[in-house]
Amino acid sequence: MKFPQETKPALLGAAVGAIALAIVGFNWGGWVTGSSAAEMSDEVSTAAVASALTPYCLQKSKADPKSSAVMAALAEANEWKRRSIVEDAGWATPLGAEGPHRELAESCQSALSNDT
Repeated sequence: MKFPQETKPALLGAAVGAIALAIVGFNWGGWVTGSSAAEMSDEVSTAAVASALTPYCLQKSKADPKSSAVMAALAEANEWKRRSIVEDAGWATPLGAEGPHRELAESCQSALSNDT
């Protein structure tokens, strides 16, 4: 079987065009791979959970009898230590969870700092 003479340049042009389209799409078009989309989805859902549970953390801080001591420690602590203070107080541990939620602790300490 013999192909027409124009077939080779047409196929070469299509291949080069497809490669160029992929480069433009992934670099500037906003295309992502499935694993990148999954990572972004996980980050967004974690942030949403932390945002939704922040009022719970704030309420837990108000109900804690040791709240004044913890708030004093938060006021004296540097930026790096605040999250662990909230985690150690138990305010960032949702009901039924085994341990504190890191993003919730960050969100809670930020909200507590803004309240004072």
